[in-house]
Amino acid sequence: MFLIQNTLVSLDVLEKEFCCDLDTCHGCCCIEGDAGCPVSDEEVKAIGQLMPQLMPQMTPEAREIVAKQGLSYLDPSGEQVLSIVNGKDCVFARTDHQGWTYCLIEKMGFAKPISCSLYPIRLTRVGEMTGVEYHRWDICHCARVKGKKMHMPLYQFLKEPLIRRFGQAWYDELNLTATEWNKQCAQR
Repeated sequence: MFLIQNTLVSLDVLEKEFCCDLDTCHGCCCIEGDAGCPVSDEEVKAIGQLMPQLMPQMTPEAREIVAKQGLSYLDPSGEQVLSIVNGKDCVFARTDHQGWTYCLIEKMGFAKPISCSLYPIRLTRVGEMTGVEYHRWDICHCARVKGKKMHMPLYQFLKEPLIRRFGQAWYDELNLTATEWNKQCAQR
């Protein structure tokens, strides 16, 4: 782990190679799993304000879930997550006629929750700090293969959402840390 400002960054974030391969997976991360994406109170409030625009575009099943339980719920670990349909599909996931899944929030020009943008990085609380960790999921195998082919480190692939979440100065420090780490590894 590396200490960068008020975060503890896993070595995997610097060393693992990753690049989403939507041509292969078709966005299945939005419709697989057993819980919705983690969201903050602020994100739920912001999405709530967008609901008049989003609701007509949502599936009937998603509208029904939101009407019954709201935009989010607490998962078994106590984390607030977006509501899901059929125990797996995000209420804002839509699938086009070619079988590609997309985020309705993003498609309508709004910022999707930061946890979605950061995936496969997950943020955790570590005392007063934030843990920045790589989450390995089998359905992202094609992204690991593509990342390896492109020599794309995870932290570089996620540059924009990392800057969105932590700021440019934080990312610059992360990039410098990665550069120094790679130099040390090359010398071994």
